[in-house]
Amino acid sequence: MSELDHGTFFTTHRIGDVESLVVPVKNGLCSQRYKPVDYKHLYELATEEKKASTKIQLKFLFFLQVKKMKQVSKINKEQTLLKQHHQVWWQEHKRLSENRQKAEAEIQTFLDEGSHKYDFFLDMWNLAHKLSEERDAYHTNTVVPIWQLRENLKFRLSEMQHYPSEESCLKYKFNPVEVLQQIDFVKKQQKAIWEFLNLESLALEEELEDSKTKHFLLQALAQSSEEKNGLFHKVPSALLSLECPCPGLKALVIDEYRKLASEYWSKLQEIDQQLNVIYRNINWKEDDQWVYQTVINQYPSDLLRRRTLYLDVLQRYLPHKSRHDLVVHEKAWDRYHFTKNQRKLLILNWAQARKAFLFKAVTAVAEASAAHETELALANTRQKQQELCDDLKAKVLQWRVQQEEAAKLEAAIATRRKQKKDEKERVQKEQEMIRRAQEKEKVKKYWAEKQLKRQEQEEKYIQRLEELRKLLAEQAIKDRERLPLLQN
Repeated sequence: MSELDHGTFFTTHRIGDVESLVVPVKNGLCSQRYKPVDYKHLYELATEEKKASTKIQLKFLFFLQVKKMKQVSKINKEQTLLKQHHQVWWQEHKRLSENRQKAEAEIQTFLDEGSHKYDFFLDMWNLAHKLSEERDAYHTNTVVPIWQLRENLKFRLSEMQHYPSEESCLKYKFNPVEVLQQIDFVKKQQKAIWEFLNLESLALEEELEDSKTKHFLLQALAQSSEEKNGLFHKVPSALLSLECPCPGLKALVIDEYRKLASEYWSKLQEIDQQLNVIYRNINWKEDDQWVYQTVINQYPSDLLRRRTLYLDVLQRYLPHKSRHDLVVHEKAWDRYHFTKNQRKLLILNWAQARKAFLFKAVTAVAEASAAHETELALANTRQKQQELCDDLKAKVLQWRVQQEEAAKLEAAIATRRKQKKDEKERVQKEQEMIRRAQEKEKVKKYWAEKQLKRQEQEEKYIQRLEELRKLLAEQAIKDRERLPLLQN
C-alpha cells in the first residue's frame, strides 16, 4: 500500500447512515476503537509467501531438469547401442556377402566343370542361367521404375522449391493428381508382387523345412544306430581275429573291452538324458529359437559388452519376451551347449581310448605270441605259459586301472573348466557392478555440485531479501516520522 492510499476508504451506506459516520471522524485516527495496521507483520507474511513460491518454483525447475537429463541420457544410451549394433551388423553383412560370393563362385565352377560330363549339370546350369535372367528382368521391371519415379519426384520437388508453384506447374506440366495416382498404382503393384513373393517364400521355406527335418531324422537314426551297434557295443574285428597262445587271454581282452565300452556308453546315456531334459524345459517356439541363435552368433565372444548388446537386440526382435525370460533361456541354452560339448568330448575320448585299447591289445597279443614261440623254442613247459598269461592279465588289469584314473582326471578337468567359466562370469558381473557404482558416484558428484550452486544462489536471494527488509524498515520509520506532520 502506497503513502497516498492510507486515508482512502471505500464504503457502502445509505443516506440515513451519514450521521453514524461522523463519530469515527470526530474520534480521530488515533482512537482506541480502531487498531493501527501492522506493516511488519504484513511484510513477514508477504516474505514467507514469496519464499514458499520460490521454493516451489525451484523444485519444479529441478524436476524439469532431472526429467530432461533422464531423457537425454536415455537418448544417448540408445544412440550408443545403435552405433555398436550397426558395427556388428555391418561386419556380419560383410561376412555373409563374402560367403555368398564364395559359394556362388564355387557352385558356378562346379556346374561349369560338370556340364561337360553329365547332362544333369548342364540342366542345372541352364536353370541357374534362367533364374539369373528372371532376377534381372524383375529388377528391370520393378526396382528400376521405382527408383526412376523417386528421382523424378525429387527433381520436381527441388524445382518447386526454387520457383513458384504455378510457374513450375506450367513450365514442367506438373500435375500433382496424376503423380499421386501414379504413386498409388506403383504401391498397389508392389504390394501385389510382395504378397506373391511372400507366398512363394513361405512355400519354399516349408519345403526346405520338411527336407531338413527328414534329413535330421535319418541322420539321428543312423548316428544312434552307429553309436549303439558299431561304436560302442560291437566288438572290433581286430580283437575277434586275434590269435592268442593263451586260451583265456582273448576272452579277457574282449571282456575288458566290453566293460570299458559299457562305462562310456552309460556316461553317454546320462548326458543324452540331461540334454533331453534341458531341451524339453526350453518352451520356445522354433522361430524364436532361430532368432535367438542367429543373434547370438552375430556377436563374437571377444566383443566388449557382448551380453548387453545381444540382450538389447533380442528385446527388440522378441518384444513378447521379457528380459527375465531371455536371461532364463540364456542360462538354459548355455547349459545345453555345455552338456552337448561334454557329449562331443566324451565321444572323442572314447574313440581315443578305443584306439589305444586296440593298439595295446594287439601289441600285448603280439608280445604274447612272440614270447610263446620263444618259450616253445626254449622249453615246452606249461608253467611258463601260465606265468606269461598271468603277467599279461596283470598288464590288462593295470591298463584298466590307468584308464579309470584317466577318466577321473578327465572329469576333474571338465569340472575345473566349468568352475573357471563360472568364475569368469562372476568377475564380469563384479566388473559390471563396479562400473555401475562408478557411474552412480559420478551422478552423485554432479548433483552435489548442482546442490552447492543452488545453495549459493539461495544465499544470494536471502541476502537481497535482508537488504530489501532493511530498506522497507527504514521507509516505515520515515513514514512514522512524517505521520504527525501530516496530522498537523
